[in-house]
Amino acid sequence: MNLIYRKHAIMRMFERGITDEDIRSVLLFGEVIIEYANDKPYPSRLILGWLNNNPVHVLIAENDDGDSVVITAYQPDPMLWENDFKRKKS
Repeated sequence: MNLIYRKHAIMRMFERGITDEDIRSVLLFGEVIIEYANDKPYPSRLILGWLNNNPVHVLIAENDDGDSVVITAYQPDPMLWENDFKRKKS
């Protein structure tokens, strides 16, 4: 899997202690929870994965060359997300 990291993603990963290995694990074993078909320049999707029993969201898009572009990664805030971390609270 060829990953391209946006500058924003690298900065946030560093701030949040999320590694390249963590991203790859989420992408391999995680679950797509939201698809953003109208995102530009490429459609993106939000993937939920679990690292050491902690939820992690990775926002990723596929470019025209088939590369996976990592846009950001974060640990979802339980105050903003339902208990399963798949849906935002209303």
